[in-house]
Amino acid sequence: MKRKLIAAVGVAAMMSGIAACGGDSGNASKDPKDRSEELTVWLMVDAQSTWPELVKDVNAQFKKKYPKVKVNVQYQQWADKAKKLDTALGGDKFPDVVELGNTETMQYILNGALAEIDPKKYDNSDTWIKGLKDTCTFEGKQFCVPYYAGARVAIYNKDMFKAGTGSDALPQTEAELLTALDKVSAEYTKKDKRFSSLYLPGRYWYAAMSYVAAYGGSIAEYDEGAKEWKGNLSSAESQKGIEHFVNLVKKYNKADITKDEQDHANVMANEKTALIYGNGWEAGSVTDGANNGNPKLEGKIAPAGMPGPEGKALPSFIGGSDLAITAKSEVTDLGQEWVSLFTSEKSMEVLASKNILPNNEKQLEPLKAKPETAAVANAVPDAWFTPIAPGWTSIEKDEVLENMLLAILKGTSVADAAKKADDEINALINK
Repeated sequence: MKRKLIAAVGVAAMMSGIAACGGDSGNASKDPKDRSEELTVWLMVDAQSTWPELVKDVNAQFKKKYPKVKVNVQYQQWADKAKKLDTALGGDKFPDVVELGNTETMQYILNGALAEIDPKKYDNSDTWIKGLKDTCTFEGKQFCVPYYAGARVAIYNKDMFKAGTGSDALPQTEAELLTALDKVSAEYTKKDKRFSSLYLPGRYWYAAMSYVAAYGGSIAEYDEGAKEWKGNLSSAESQKGIEHFVNLVKKYNKADITKDEQDHANVMANEKTALIYGNGWEAGSVTDGANNGNPKLEGKIAPAGMPGPEGKALPSFIGGSDLAITAKSEVTDLGQEWVSLFTSEKSMEVLASKNILPNNEKQLEPLKAKPETAAVANAVPDAWFTPIAPGWTSIEKDEVLENMLLAILKGTSVADAAKKADDEINALINK
């Protein structure tokens, strides 16, 4: 598979710009104290809200070596970052360093928008978490640096489980969990018919695909013979996982089953559910009074491994972010050095101290035994990831998986909905 271009006007413009502007300014050989360029860094708001001291410290380290180089850190929102980035890369004001969600990276790698990096220049690159490293890798070359990881776990209300089952611990197997959910449901729906012992929204495709992975299915598979990706949701294994997920939604979610997961932490904060399947950090969101959480639940909300079918833990989607240097940047060496500082072992220690999963197995290991992070850290090794295919972003943009799940919830058979989704995936995934 060769690098391909996505036929969007903005991307075409971006590529034109890359051809004209790529490379560095030729100042790399100068004494660092004599460098006077500017370095623009795009980070997501998570860094601004949760680890601003890390950004400040890294900028201070950088300034010590390059006192005349101006670093402009600009914080972006996830909702419009991709659109802004495409526009910026097609123009003259673009970032030199950019944070990308790990499902976004392949599109920009294939577009030629990211500069190749040398992993040897970054701490712990020999133990980078594989699921993150893979999102930065194409044809054996590395185009971005893993930043942090995330995985989904069970987040539950201990008091509600104790009231329903007599124990505030989350059951270890799915069979035991379902029995417990029935008891919790019986206890709380006496007062509130809309109470969901498990709040599992029907369009929550990350959760649905975890059940697909649990049965050995997948969204798509790469055909080595045809040298292309093909949708795999119609396989028996995938259909079994989809059906399992839909049955859980229908039985335990007493709220609007056609929603997605965006507000599930808020639903738990409002004490309308005893269990959600969310990112590990969302346990904190449930009790965060400054952000629509409920401080009264402090100490009552806990993360735990999510039991899955057939006596095994539910495979979790590995999310997270990567950092890349844009191919258009004229200060690629400065960008690489800033990213090196921002992803150093020292920097990863700061993230780990905040219960954010670091980018490497070495520093992940202690978090597997830490009560606050054990569930999510232990979910990483068996985690699954979306197909690393050129058209994956288009599939997400067209909401192919969400629409498939919604169709099933409205009465379409799993087989028919999966077949339609496969057809749509096949039309997009190799472009």
